[in-house]
Amino acid sequence: MTHVFDPTMLREYDIRGIIGETLSAEDARAIGRSFASMLRRAGGKTVAVGYDGRVSSPVLEHALVEGLSASGCDVVRIGLGPTPMLYYAEASSKQVDGGIQITGSHNPPNYNGFKMVFQGRPFFGSDIQDLGAVSAGGDWLDGAGKIVEKAIAEPYVERLLTALDDIDNDKLAQLRIGWDAGNGAAGPLLEALAARLPGEHHLLFTEVDGHFPNHHPDPTVEANLADLKALVAEKNLDFGVAFDGDGDRIGAIDGEGRVIWGDQLLMIYAEDLLGRLPNATIIADVKASRALFEHVEKHGGKPLMWKTGHSLIKSKMKETGSPLAGEMSGHVFFADTYYGFDDALYAALRLMAASARLGKSVTELRGAMPAMVNTPEMRFQVDESRKFAAIDEVKERLAHAGEGVEVNSTDGVRVTTEDGWWLLRASNTQDVLVARAEGDSEAAVERLMAQIDEQLALSGLERGEQAGH
Repeated sequence: MTHVFDPTMLREYDIRGIIGETLSAEDARAIGRSFASMLRRAGGKTVAVGYDGRVSSPVLEHALVEGLSASGCDVVRIGLGPTPMLYYAEASSKQVDGGIQITGSHNPPNYNGFKMVFQGRPFFGSDIQDLGAVSAGGDWLDGAGKIVEKAIAEPYVERLLTALDDIDNDKLAQLRIGWDAGNGAAGPLLEALAARLPGEHHLLFTEVDGHFPNHHPDPTVEANLADLKALVAEKNLDFGVAFDGDGDRIGAIDGEGRVIWGDQLLMIYAEDLLGRLPNATIIADVKASRALFEHVEKHGGKPLMWKTGHSLIKSKMKETGSPLAGEMSGHVFFADTYYGFDDALYAALRLMAASARLGKSVTELRGAMPAMVNTPEMRFQVDESRKFAAIDEVKERLAHAGEGVEVNSTDGVRVTTEDGWWLLRASNTQDVLVARAEGDSEAAVERLMAQIDEQLALSGLERGEQAGH
């Protein structure tokens, strides 16, 4: 037996496809067989499996479990829940060697996919290509693994609450917070958590519904925060928190309805953490604001700019011993008193804790940030064969950029000038280039954008049609 996946499914950070077009139960079964065979060869035996609230998730979960068991792995089924609950099941048990979450993350309802952990580390990049090769070659081990079900929601909620262990309850009791689960997988957990939290909590859309009837569950798109903004304004709340479809990315607004973007959240978390862990390395991706890196330095930390991608950031955290990292996309990773994976529920509690510990409201913390002028993340279509080549050409041209220009090639090209900075990088998951610019004024940003356009033109490209996610 062999199985060949649609080539569009095997992506850099996960496996993802469109139900009935590129992704079926047969694919899920083959993923199970291949992952189990790889894990057993590496000395592992037991896999935790969870799934999100998409309509297609239960069928895929059933087939995945069959495949894992047929290649001799024991399976711990933890049921419906957010991706970080699966990460928790894997990280907190010495008996579990790997984990797979079935999730379409923030993609449209007809998508689904698989996020994986392998012996305590992210499973991505070449691992996913290797899984494809094992499947195509039918290089599967045979066996009959045991299948058990385990309720993990309660211990997971208990673990989340430890984020507030050292915070004065009276301070927390004064907080009034709005929450938007977006009908995603975090909803039931949010209800259980809010029932245990001090303070006043107003919840939106906690019912899991894979059709996402209220709004799309992607909190990095400001339009999706409209309901949360209305709730915070109507009830005069301190701040609001929103989650993506599988609960591993956080979005937030302050009491005035201003969005607190991923890098701005990291500024708050860093200020709080560096008070206790001076000189710590704080990691952010190349899309983050200059204000963040300066803020980390100002508070006695070591800022480190790294590649975009949650698996890449997690790996860099382990390598450097960093206690905190984050991305513009709302993935935030805590490894000081947590496990180093991205968990939006935990990040929300750490926002409460930071506000209480720093003695400032979230609105005050957001208001104190420098007013930078920046573009949103611009994504535009480019032929797959030109995507990385164009970036290399830009790097080469800028190798002798001259004085006053700093070129960072950690991930694509990030160019800093006296006007600010601009970024051009190739997406790892789509045939698009990503651009972003930030400066002190609109005029500065226009000059930076002109530099991007100039570089694109020299490579025979232009910022044409904006591509979706």
